[in-house]
Parts: sequence; structure tokens; C-alpha cells
Amino acid sequence: MKNGNQGDGGGAPIIVLGEESIIQVESLAAYLSTEQIADYFGIGRTTFYEIMKRQPEVSERYRKGRATAIATLGQGLLQDAMANCKDSRKFYLRTQGEHWNEKFEHEVEGGVQHTVTFVRATKPEND
Repeated sequence: MKNGNQGDGGGAPIIVLGEESIIQVESLAAYLSTEQIADYFGIGRTTFYEIMKRQPEVSERYRKGRATAIATLGQGLLQDAMANCKDSRKFYLRTQGEHWNEKFEHEVEGGVQHTVTFVRATKPEND
């Protein structure tokens, strides 16, 4: 039987993540979304969002875990690009280089279609 009215201690107890769980959030953030982390802990998504609001360290650890993973992958991508990996160079410039774009041209020669790719910097439209 429920004790009191909702808001008067009659609802479900507030979930607070301990230090070990917060460390897990940081580790899981490299691989899982916030929704998936909520599923991992067996709680509702809105409950996890409320935990992140009440416990700012949970949100900070989640963001740190995501940033660490992105930095690690970015470092590998940049190393590949510097080692003349054509695909890594194009991807890096496409996503990180300002005003870079990719243009595809299709040519048919002797019944065979060829695709030519140009990656180049363009002048900003507002300049």
C-alpha cells in the first residue's frame, strides 16, 4: 500500500548513481547513446535524463567519455591522412576543412562509365 500522495513521498524513490556507476557511464559513452546507457542500467530514458540533471557529474562524465573516444578516433584518422591514405585525407577535409567540397563527374568512354572525383576548397559565398 502506498504511503501518502504523490509528491509527499508516495512515489518511487529517487535513483542516485554511485561513483562506480558514474565511472561506467564515462566508459560506456564511447559506444552507447544516453538511451542505450539507460537501458544498460535498467532504467527509463527520462529517468536517466533526470539523473543527469540532478547529478551534473554524470552528464560531465558522459560528455568526457564521448570526447575521449572522438579524440582517439580523430587522432588515428589524422595519422592515416598524414600517411597518404587518400580516403582518410578526403574524409578529413570533407568533415573538418572549411569550404571543402567534393564534386563527382561521370564520364562514359567506350561504353564504360568512369567516375572522377574532385576535392577542392571553394570560396565562401558571403566573401
